[in-house]
Amino acid sequence: MADNEFGYTPWGMDWVRLAEPLRQTRPEPLLPRARSIARNDGVRTEMQGHTVRAHLHRGGQASIAHVEVAPLSRAAVTAIGRTITDPTVLTDEMHRALLDAGHSPAPTLVSTDCSCSARTARCVHVFATLYTIAREVDENPRLALELQGYFDATTDADLPAQEPRWTSINTLDPTQFFVPAS
Repeated sequence: MADNEFGYTPWGMDWVRLAEPLRQTRPEPLLPRARSIARNDGVRTEMQGHTVRAHLHRGGQASIAHVEVAPLSRAAVTAIGRTITDPTVLTDEMHRALLDAGHSPAPTLVSTDCSCSARTARCVHVFATLYTIAREVDENPRLALELQGYFDATTDADLPAQEPRWTSINTLDPTQFFVPAS
């Protein structure tokens, strides 16, 4: 394992960059506390679809943070499918191959929310959640694509097209709905 406890793989570093963007010009004072919360297992995550719900306990306080990730576009799903033929085990080289092919697998946040009193989209709890996700993605890089809906999109694309489940009223035979009186 590398020296950095969060984002020691390129897959996890994409999540760390959400908390620590390179374009930031001054230090964020909440990040050390957020890393401490994540490091000390103060975050319990539940992942469903594109949403991560995190329960955080720190001292006598508890908060619930939500992080919603944008789904991958159809073009991104296609590019990933062409570049990574077997996504069961994702490696650093596969991440590099995606970047070389012109597609970054980095997530995009749609929204964040927290029940704390900070009333800001970038509170210590959201940061701690991002660090926890980064650690989980480091352990299982497949999660990075799963949260962005890659596996759902590829499954949907593999299904045969189905006929519509509705029928135009003009094509119905009215006699099939009426029972003659006896």
